[in-house]
Amino acid sequence: MTGGKHTESEDRPRRSSRWMRPVIAGVVLTLAVGAGAAAVTVGMPTRAEEEPNRPAAATTKTDPKKDTTPLGWGPTSGELATARELVAGWDEKQLAGQVIVGRYHGTDPAKAAKMVRKLHLAGVSVTGENVVDEAQVRETTAAVSRAVAADGRSFPAVIGVDQEGGVVSHLRGVATEFPEFARTGDAIETKPRKGIAATTEAARTTALELRDLGFTWVFAPVADVTVGAADPTIGSRSPSEKPRVAATAVSAAVQGYNEAGLVSTTKHFPGHGAVTGDTHLGLQELDFGMKKLKRRDLVPFDAAVDAGAPAVMISHVDVKAVAPGKPASMAAPIYDLLRDDLGFTGIAVTDSLGMGAVTTTTKKPSVAALKAGADLLLMPADSKAAHRSVVKAMRSGRLDRARVEEAAAKVVAMQLWQQRTAAAVPVPGDVREQAEKASAALSEVASEG
Repeated sequence: MTGGKHTESEDRPRRSSRWMRPVIAGVVLTLAVGAGAAAVTVGMPTRAEEEPNRPAAATTKTDPKKDTTPLGWGPTSGELATARELVAGWDEKQLAGQVIVGRYHGTDPAKAAKMVRKLHLAGVSVTGENVVDEAQVRETTAAVSRAVAADGRSFPAVIGVDQEGGVVSHLRGVATEFPEFARTGDAIETKPRKGIAATTEAARTTALELRDLGFTWVFAPVADVTVGAADPTIGSRSPSEKPRVAATAVSAAVQGYNEAGLVSTTKHFPGHGAVTGDTHLGLQELDFGMKKLKRRDLVPFDAAVDAGAPAVMISHVDVKAVAPGKPASMAAPIYDLLRDDLGFTGIAVTDSLGMGAVTTTTKKPSVAALKAGADLLLMPADSKAAHRSVVKAMRSGRLDRARVEEAAAKVVAMQLWQQRTAAAVPVPGDVREQAEKASAALSEVASEG
């Protein structure tokens, strides 16, 4: 079986055989006791989803686009049906663009907007290199949004940023400074109830502040379980060295992002915290057996899926137990692990395709990732070249158009969810003050031990 075969009609009940059930039970109990049942039910399937043989409502039979049944990753069945119908009429250039989040250099908003409009890109990822000040950031996000609208798309652009808190905060000096994500684990271990609440509030206010600046996505939270000093890449970006604590933190964060109408991206599947090298530089190995991977690294990702994670980022790690010799993002068995074992039916996003682990090992990585099962290609080394390679692969038959349509439809459906949810949750006028208060509260709870 290949990672690209799944369709959203398979947004079925969570896995029929829950290999993680004994481990996750402790996480769910902690969440339920610490923050109430809502903390573990956000984005979960409805009863209709859990009973796939149940007769559909009359509106579903007459017009699938009016079906308001929520899928486990956010959008409704109707939004996905609308997206599928839309992308079916697109040409190859439009389809290829909608599955790419572009990279650009410099700080000129017009440059980012031109690239998005010309290549029909889903949007862009804003990095520290692209940031001058708040006014320039707002101008950039507005320009990219206008470019998508000018291209005839009535849904928002994917405008994302790595804003994890701590060392990875690309809007430093523009958005509120939050402590590193490790502090959420400290807070949850110190005061479980207060720690969970503080983590959710930190994510919620981060999301609202990002939305105020014009963003629709955040590439967070980090779900990697760190091994401590031997982990040079993740470190304090990880919530904990303990899988259950990390799972609790990630679930709480996903809830906060969902509540605020921002698309979060749980990363870096199937785990980067035990990798002792840097995938920015070259391919690195995760040399665990499958049993250890399931009991350790996959635990927070499993919890994120159950919490309603809309997107999961796939790492470029060589996972020996699953797909030896390949970056995870290029390996169909990794996507199968995410889809089949964890039951995730949302958007699978690659890590940045400009990283050394990919550029030194894979020809045409954008095509390879889509064939393996990716839905969204993040920051190719050259956005124009990536777009051209996907178009050529579709036209030659090396890449099935249906695979790209499936991926593009998911991205469009996700943006329809973001548009609808954001409209229902206005950004408050005191969003900066709320974010600063949430940041201080998280630090305070984490320091109480």
